[in-house]
Amino acid sequence: MKILSVSQYKGTTFCIEIEGVPNVYIGAQTVEKYSLKAGLELPRAALEEIQYADLERKANQRALHILAARDCSFTELYRKLEKNYPKEMCLNVCRRMAELGYINDRAYAVKLARQLFEVKKLGMIKAKYEMKSRGLPPSVIEEALEPYLDEEGTLERLEELVEKKYERYLTDEKGVRKVKAALARAGYSYDSINAVLDMYDLEFDKEE
Repeated sequence: MKILSVSQYKGTTFCIEIEGVPNVYIGAQTVEKYSLKAGLELPRAALEEIQYADLERKANQRALHILAARDCSFTELYRKLEKNYPKEMCLNVCRRMAELGYINDRAYAVKLARQLFEVKKLGMIKAKYEMKSRGLPPSVIEEALEPYLDEEGTLERLEELVEKKYERYLTDEKGVRKVKAALARAGYSYDSINAVLDMYDLEFDKEE
């Protein structure tokens, strides 16, 4: 097969007109990498290699775009990429991002744990669920959770959360029930919830 023409199509995308096949649209980097130009004879296997390489280039660009928006785990990035690219290619791209230091599950887990516990004030149950949902390996999760396992720290975070967000609702039994339900959804055990709420005067007058 012979390349009939190489012309800019849109932005950094080029249109490659090839004898006997539909036009091929690839990036400028791929055109330069393979020195594509009019008159070049191109075996079909070479064309397939070029198209695959250009798709992988796009997958790498997509990965960098995703990581520029926010941190991801290895698995999380893979899940996002596999919606549009072949599985093997996604795996190779994720490995490359890890080699370059753009993804690091352990560092990400430590940062995520700090955000979940110290900023969002979540309980252990919800925090562990959130970390699992991000595709982090169990061993990495356990390592990142270790600094937050002590009961005293848990009660301190829960007390801060109640004081900041829920104290104003502790005026009647209905409000207390709602607060307990909200704290349970935030991942705290009922033992911890009751221990903190016991610090408040929750004796309400009831009509006979």
